[in-house]
Amino acid sequence: MKRPTRKLLLTFAAALAAVAVLGGCDAQENADLDNGGELFVAKCGQCHTLAAAGTGGQTGPDLDAAFAAARDAGMDNDTIEGVVQTQIEVPRKTDETDPTYMPPNLVEGDDAEDVAAYVASVAGVPGIQPPSFPGGPGGAVFAQNNCGSCHALAAAGSSGQVGPNLDDVLPQQDEAMIEQDIVDPSADIAQGFSDGVMPATYGDTIDPADLKLLVQFLAECAGKAQGCGEEGGGGKG
Repeated sequence: MKRPTRKLLLTFAAALAAVAVLGGCDAQENADLDNGGELFVAKCGQCHTLAAAGTGGQTGPDLDAAFAAARDAGMDNDTIEGVVQTQIEVPRKTDETDPTYMPPNLVEGDDAEDVAAYVASVAGVPGIQPPSFPGGPGGAVFAQNNCGSCHALAAAGSSGQVGPNLDDVLPQQDEAMIEQDIVDPSADIAQGFSDGVMPATYGDTIDPADLKLLVQFLAECAGKAQGCGEEGGGGKG
């Protein structure tokens, strides 16, 4: 996976320094970390890399890199939680000339506290491992790019309803067609769905090797049961 630019990390580091004095309020003990993790993947994973969540977003800062440095500087989990919650409420623009930045209050209330506590518990922790995902390497790319929040795919264990059910539409497509659907989603809009919902940036944000794994996984496993792809092929299911 590609990584955010040094400029993004430096900007985020400045934001950490600016709000670290606010600290945390030890809310982590009352937070629902499972809910926080699920919300992070659904709401934040497309933009941020976080190993424990298995996300590889590159639009925003790599949270592992940013908070590893913060931990090295002595920042504890409670302070990191406060920093994350402040960033959720009042995000810092990475470039004043670029309107593409994190919107404020992407999650609110208890959900924001859960996300902040979750990130504080895992971001930049030495040796932390990503979760395992159904579908082997291709299934991991599917999960890391948050495809399951929009699409149902039995092999990936996902049930998203924003976009087409991939078990219904992909078995009739070859790999070239599937890749086009990913990198140029406006080229062929599925009946009943609107243009502009699926991001058109995956051709840039997904590493070519990962894109190949994803396409192969979808071509082999769409319409098959969970477990397909875990041994390098689509024979299960």
